[in-house]
Amino acid sequence: MWTPGLKSDSLVGRRAEQRRVDELIGAAGAGRGAALVLTGEAGIGKTALLEYALREASGLEIVRSAGSEFEQELPFAGLHQLCVPILRHLPELSGRHRAALQVAFGLGDGTPELFHIGLAVLELMAVAAQDRPLLCLVDDVQWVDAASLTVLAFLARRMGADRISMIFAVRTPAVTSELGTVESLAVAGLSDEDARELLARRSPLVLDERVRDSLVAEARGNPLALVELPRAGGFLLPATPSTPTRIEEIFQARLRALPSGARLLLIVASADPTGDPGLLWPAAQKLGLDVTRAAAEAAGSGLAEFDARIRFCHPLARSAVYRAAAVEERRAAHAALAEIVDPVVAPDRRVWHRAQASSGPDDDVAADLERCASRAQARGGVAATAAFLERAVALTMDPALRVERTLASVQATLDAGGADPAADLLTTVDVAALDGYQRARVDVLGGRIAFTRHGDGTGPMLMVSAARRLATLDVQRSRDCFLDGIEMALSVGRARGVIDEVLAAARTDAPPGASPDILDVLIMLGAQGPRGAVPLLAGLPGDDGPWWAPRPALATMIAAEFWDFDTHAAIAGWLEKSGRESGSPALLRLGLGQKACEAVLVGDVGRAITALAEEEAIADAVGDSPLMYPRLLLAAWRGRRTEALALFRSATEAEAGRAGGQVTNLTWTSATLHNGLGNYPAALDAARKVVDDELFHVGGALLELIEAATRCGEPALAARALASLTDHTRAGGTPSALGVAASARALVTGVEDHYREALGHLAESPLKPYRGRAHLLYGEWLRRQGRRRDSVQHLRTAHDLLSTSGAEGFARRAAGELRAAGEKVNRPSEQTPGTLTAQEIAVAGLVAAGATSPEVAVQLFISKRTVDAHLRNIFRKLGVTSRRQLKDQRFTLG
Repeated sequence: MWTPGLKSDSLVGRRAEQRRVDELIGAAGAGRGAALVLTGEAGIGKTALLEYALREASGLEIVRSAGSEFEQELPFAGLHQLCVPILRHLPELSGRHRAALQVAFGLGDGTPELFHIGLAVLELMAVAAQDRPLLCLVDDVQWVDAASLTVLAFLARRMGADRISMIFAVRTPAVTSELGTVESLAVAGLSDEDARELLARRSPLVLDERVRDSLVAEARGNPLALVELPRAGGFLLPATPSTPTRIEEIFQARLRALPSGARLLLIVASADPTGDPGLLWPAAQKLGLDVTRAAAEAAGSGLAEFDARIRFCHPLARSAVYRAAAVEERRAAHAALAEIVDPVVAPDRRVWHRAQASSGPDDDVAADLERCASRAQARGGVAATAAFLERAVALTMDPALRVERTLASVQATLDAGGADPAADLLTTVDVAALDGYQRARVDVLGGRIAFTRHGDGTGPMLMVSAARRLATLDVQRSRDCFLDGIEMALSVGRARGVIDEVLAAARTDAPPGASPDILDVLIMLGAQGPRGAVPLLAGLPGDDGPWWAPRPALATMIAAEFWDFDTHAAIAGWLEKSGRESGSPALLRLGLGQKACEAVLVGDVGRAITALAEEEAIADAVGDSPLMYPRLLLAAWRGRRTEALALFRSATEAEAGRAGGQVTNLTWTSATLHNGLGNYPAALDAARKVVDDELFHVGGALLELIEAATRCGEPALAARALASLTDHTRAGGTPSALGVAASARALVTGVEDHYREALGHLAESPLKPYRGRAHLLYGEWLRRQGRRRDSVQHLRTAHDLLSTSGAEGFARRAAGELRAAGEKVNRPSEQTPGTLTAQEIAVAGLVAAGATSPEVAVQLFISKRTVDAHLRNIFRKLGVTSRRQLKDQRFTLG
């Protein structure tokens, strides 16, 4: 419900804020969508600024919403409130988006991806804005339900070329992290001069100078306090802790002065955030109130207005009234409202009122809450699911049901991002009274909670504990838990020995599966090494899809371990395709990241940049950071030292405190970077850290270790690494694997035939940069042997291959060798549209691949209008005039 704030003269001293609001309004009219978050303490004037925007936005369509402290549990309540005025455009939406909104607002069945709902609202607003520019005003964001807030934050980040502007008001210190990337404007307290002017305008009394100065000091620049303090006589208990609390006390004192009927009417109104008279008046009558008299007395207090909507004078007034009510009064208010709310139209709201009215366990209400949780989960309201289930636990009398609901509540709370509350809930479970399945669930939940916490490495072994409990109860679930333990051990930095411990447990305790699977491959890899694992891997069944589909991340690591580039490329393509078809941002981002890695390894830097730009655009849409590893890999191969080191620092800081303290991807790519730059001691130091691990990503790092060790005069270390690399590559047997191994062997032995063998194998490999490195190593060796003419031939080939594949660091090494041999080196030309933004690169890449503007809009979570605006900029910057010409562009960023 929208609540009116102070009158316009309370905007004394807000000229800068008003100018910024004017700019937002103008941006909507000009098709430059924008968003702004107003922050500040309660009563500071945020709502007054929203009302100013409302008055000034003549010619714009206004949609508005406000969070309610007592309605945070109802999924999409805030979003629905915002969209009601423009739902008339629902039939104009695409079928998929129309269905998503119908589900979100309880008008249909289904389980849409949360960001499909965001896209649906974006399309709804864009359609509405075709008639008139749209201004969205959202007050008290700190109380907006979590599902609505996720979508609103998504929209705020997507305002581009649409005629839509959004202004949020959020109370500090309860500023929401979801809006952290949106421009914010802190609304501070008034200066003493402005405070005196406001007092002069609004005080009902003529104040002498000493009283006025006392009020100014007491209000601390808070406009609402300046207005309310004179009405309270200007004097409050000096021990009250903050200005908002003091204001609430004023409102509560006003409430206490009312007759009992008016007071109870206000309590009922405070318990119903909709402000619907059709609910308030019947509920009041059920409580036996003289509605006409009570309403007149309540309105006379100035706490609320009773009109077409019931509106409190300020959100603090609503919360003050609700908190001041006795427990019995609140329960009575909720009980009356529960009887009035239509169970068909608003079943969740009715059940929530019933739950708030309950004074003790009530299995019927608990069962209704559980059904509400199921509906919320289907609609994507994970926070609401957790809230409903937690309340259901509190009202459940049956011990067995209470355990089940508690475990479900822990899972929902964890899904909603509340690891600490989930952990607290889990401690309420009496483990001694649980059966085997339930004990396993407790271990799984404990493991997942631990996985979210920096520095807590207990997750993998908790998953092992769950797997052991399930071994005789649920074979497949047991095996899945072992795999979860392995993935956790990898993700938390692979603390030395943890993976070995998980695999040892799986080797002895995992129940046999119906057919060989990826867990069997991993167990064999740990027990017998690559030669034992590869034959088993080749025989995995694929009746229900490729063997790697259930665990693509693990499968990608296995493919890298054996230099099986074909499998890696297939997984990357499958992930991208699945992400596009499902619309899952997480899956699509993973696919794009792997696509970028594959492009880097085949030397197609332009394709890598395009994939990463699209991934970054999607990450921005969902409010997440871009994937780090593909960017590290690209920067390392390109020899961009400054860029790469900045990425390394960011990634290391992000991983600080994680169990194990070692991030293999960082050190592997660091070794590649430094070898390319010729800084062999740094490369050796990084590569050593990687190969200390005994499983995964050793294969790729071993080549870097061998080159760095041979350059640093450590032949024994290089020889040991070569033996390990040979085991990995012979087992894989691909041309890429055999060529890399031969190249490394040549470094160690200095035998010319090994250099030639490497070139022979890599001629059949798609890994162009590695082919270039093999020519570079051979050319360097030939030059040291005094065979200048032969060396120049291979060094030129190396320079061409490395330059055209974007491996600029290694290309500079080749150029240096050529100059040392007395040869001139020309820098290859490239088209560098350095002015394209990441989102423009993503749009250009998708359009060049044949996507239409609506298809690009869906993929990048932006509107079609924004896509077309980006295309106009792209055409201008690249000097092209059509989509067809984009297909002929081959570019990289400078």
